[in-house]
This record gives sequence, structure tokens and C-alpha cells, in this order.
Amino acid sequence: MPRPPAVVRTLPSLRRAMETLRARRATVALVPTMGALHDGHLALVHQAKRHASKVVVSIFVNPTQFAPHEDFGSYPRTWKADLAKLTEARVDLVWNPGVSTMYPPGFASRILTEGPAQAGLEDRFRPHFFGGVTTVVGKLFAQCRPDVALFGQKDYQQLKVVTRMAADLDLGVKVIGVPIVRERDGLAMSSRNVYLSVEQRADAPTLYRTMKDAARRLRNGDDLGAVMADGARTIGDAGFDLDYFEARHAETLAPIRSTKDGPVRLLVAAKIGTTRLIDNIGV
Repeated sequence: MPRPPAVVRTLPSLRRAMETLRARRATVALVPTMGALHDGHLALVHQAKRHASKVVVSIFVNPTQFAPHEDFGSYPRTWKADLAKLTEARVDLVWNPGVSTMYPPGFASRILTEGPAQAGLEDRFRPHFFGGVTTVVGKLFAQCRPDVALFGQKDYQQLKVVTRMAADLDLGVKVIGVPIVRERDGLAMSSRNVYLSVEQRADAPTLYRTMKDAARRLRNGDDLGAVMADGARTIGDAGFDLDYFEARHAETLAPIRSTKDGPVRLLVAAKIGTTRLIDNIGV
């Protein structure tokens, strides 16, 4: 049985642990998470081991990226199961701070970014979100000082925002995106999938199937506007409340007029019942 990873919950303990790793000339990979770990998170851990000699996983449900009407209070928290998975994955250190550690009384600073954070995708529907993400990720980078940090491509706009922030602020962290891990029927793995009813879970893969069909048609030269309109209609007919179904430049997230405008990424966000799902695919 593998030895459980060290768990630290205070900044002095984290600093001592990181100093110990650095004294051994270790390279460090950070995998930021909010817990409720699934195989998608573990894929990040496995990739992290390929890029560094030591792996740190943070587990912190960040309140600043949730709006008042969103699910911070009910967001799944599965500490024992998470620790068992990280033990099996042979993670070296778990950083598990409390809210008062990350945001002590008087905390008054935020990291606000433009560029991909203002692409009119997630930011249009969750205007609070990226300010919370960049602030907490900036703190995690400062606290852990990793050489590399790994993020899943499922949250594609987030990946681009964090990558831009790390480069713009000279944080010395290489941000690595890891491909989406999917269920057998194509549904992107997500901690929020547990909220789906049996019927909703059966319908949820429609998002991936629609994106795959749209990507195929675009590669075959079909008209971009027609393809995206057909996809949006299919998603709506399947019972989703669609926030967006967009074709964007894969690096800048800028709108495109045709597939000739650069590498293309299709991105979707939609609610089924009360559960909001996001996904994306390259063309």
C-alpha cells in the first residue's frame, strides 16, 4: 500500500514542506483542484509526474469564483475519497488550506485580466468567475512556487486565462494543458456530473456528439454559420438551455468568420435541468 501524501493546511507548514523539496533539488509540478476528484484530475497527476520529480495537489473550494446564486455550499466535498485517490497516485504533498488562510480578514487584492478573460464566453455568463480564478491561482503559484502547473482542457477558457496571466506577470511557471478525459459515451468528466439525474445523464453526451459532428462538417468545408446554427438547434432540441455554442480562434479565443482564420476550437456551455455543463473540441 502506498504511503499517504503529506497534508499541510497552514502557510508555515507549506513553506517548510516546499523548502524541503527544494533542498533536494526537486522539480515541482502543481495540480490545482477543488477536490471531488475523478479520473480527469488523476490524468493531470499522471501527466505532472512526467514533467517534474515531485507533485503537489491543492484542494481548495474557492468561494471567490462562485456567484451568490451558484453552488458553493453544495459543491461536492469528498476529502477521504480524494486522499485515497491521491495516495494511490503517489502524490507527494497535498495543500489543503481553509478559506481564512487563503482570504484572511482584511484581504483586499484581486488579479484582473483582459484578453482571453474577456472573450464573451464564460465571462459573459459568469462575470465574477475569472477574477476569482486568477486571484486564487496567482496565490497558489506564489505559495507553492512550482516549475509547472497542469490544468485540464475541459475548462478551456480558464486554461488560456491562466496561461496568459502566468506569462504576463513573469511568474516563472510553465502552464500545461492536459486533454479532456471522457466517459465511454463521450461526456466530459466533471465533478458536477454527480448532479445529473438518470435521464439527464443519458442526454448529456449530446453536447459532445454535436461538437464532433460540427467539427467533421467544418473539416469537410461546410459553411461555418450553417454548421453552428444546426448545432445550436440540436442542443436545444435535446432539452438543454444553451448559453453558447461558439467557434473561436484556438489561441486567442477571438471570434472567427471561417475556418481559415486560424486554428479553431468549438466551445459549448448549456444547462440541463439545474446542472451547467461545458465542453470543447478542436477542429
